Amino acid sequence: MVKGRQLNRLLFTDPETKQKVSDSKEMGFYKKQIRIALRNCGFINPENIEEYIARDGYAALGKALSEMTPEEVIKEIIASGLRGRGGGGFPTGLKWDITRKVQAEQKYVVCNADEGDPGAFMDRSILEGDPHAVLEAMAINGYCTGASKGLIYIRAEYPLAITRLKIAINQAREYGLLGNNIMGTGFDFDVEIRYGAGAFVCGEETSLIHSMEGNRGEPTVKPPFPSESGYKGMPTNVNNVETYANIPVILLEGSAWFSSIGTEKSKGTKVFALAGKVNNVGLIEVPMGITLREVIFEIGGGIKDGKKFKAVQTGGPSGGCLTEKHLDIPIDYDNLLAHGSMMGSGGMIVMDEDDCMVSMAKFYLEFTVEESCGKCAPCRIGNKRLYEMLETISEGKGTEADLTRLRNLAYVIKDTSLCGLGQTSPNPVLSTLENFQDEYNEHVKDKKCRAGQCKSLMQYVITEDLCVGCTLCSRVCPVDAIAGEKKQVHLINQELCIKCGACMDKCKFKAISIQ
Repeated sequence: MVKGRQLNRLLFTDPETKQKVSDSKEMGFYKKQIRIALRNCGFINPENIEEYIARDGYAALGKALSEMTPEEVIKEIIASGLRGRGGGGFPTGLKWDITRKVQAEQKYVVCNADEGDPGAFMDRSILEGDPHAVLEAMAINGYCTGASKGLIYIRAEYPLAITRLKIAINQAREYGLLGNNIMGTGFDFDVEIRYGAGAFVCGEETSLIHSMEGNRGEPTVKPPFPSESGYKGMPTNVNNVETYANIPVILLEGSAWFSSIGTEKSKGTKVFALAGKVNNVGLIEVPMGITLREVIFEIGGGIKDGKKFKAVQTGGPSGGCLTEKHLDIPIDYDNLLAHGSMMGSGGMIVMDEDDCMVSMAKFYLEFTVEESCGKCAPCRIGNKRLYEMLETISEGKGTEADLTRLRNLAYVIKDTSLCGLGQTSPNPVLSTLENFQDEYNEHVKDKKCRAGQCKSLMQYVITEDLCVGCTLCSRVCPVDAIAGEKKQVHLINQELCIKCGACMDKCKFKAISIQ
């Protein structure tokens, strides 16, 4: 839009009909989306509280404070069926109720904005696009649980989100929506920001609390749960950004409306960061129960460059790989767990035929090894050994016995680790072993990587019938691994070859291929 007028040349062109689409609701990317948590993102100026108020902002807080008791608010949240969107899926209203019932002089409300999954940017987008929704929900939480202080734990790598949160907090204080005697009701609640240093383990609530206290971000055995003994030993309610973003809408629209969306045990919508080998990447919000096929092929627009779909990783490093046979299962907490994956915070990375599943498992395990806090031996040592086994296999040095050890160790780590990070870290390994056993066997028995991703198992070869002896490949080779006379078939010395691919990129006759 320019000065209220639609600029036709910039409208989206439908790839199938080749027609301009004037309404985003008619685009395949948006047709199946229902935006609740993302309702204001892109529609309001996040640095202007009046635009948030114009879209019923803080009306839910007003309703809670003036028309409902804390018990009634909690009852409404429980009836909605809202579950934690940070990955655990614990019923939100029940967590609030537990915190409310614990007696203490001081209680805390915490927002977990420490989003650490590779490829995930759900919470970041909400905080950058609609920070007041989170502040309003935290205040409602404080009213319900008896807390007067709120803390937002956010990664320092999110500078724009931090800036907009600071602006929103100051504006809310100026308007009397945070601080003392909110809306003249006698309710006091204020919010502070605490910074994280980017440790993935601090997404786990006990680690997060220790980090806020100035200690090492390490988990502790539960119980006691933070709802009973959390920040500074006081009852603390921890929810993530997306969970909070749903709260105001539930109070305004009603629990029956919210629970009408989704499946029997997973109500409402879920925000996913759709990434990888799909045509339409980006943030999507879809109703629980939608299938992976709808997400990948309708919203995502299918696989890039006409390639074949191979797998999708849901739940980030803690999740698992789902394959073509899983495309029609409804996406919800229980279905994903039943098929060896999990919802997680909402990362969804799509892979095609050119991806190696051994390399994929190794990538996620490398991330977990790097991010382990080191407190418990199964995670600290076990995951390192798992990674070394995968490295051996991807180098073509693995044996069938390694595959057995890989599986056994993965189950030991899963059963004996202290926190959720360690308990779920073997999921990428176990799910790829389950669904792509043939690829592991090829790496071990045939010493081949069908996707050509494992460099140690790759070989660049020259096809005799296509080589014209132009010498271009030998001239660009940085290690002089290609020999041959002009107008004669050239050969690649595999012992010298560093597999950089320069020869294949430069060959004009497509005489060089990977085997």
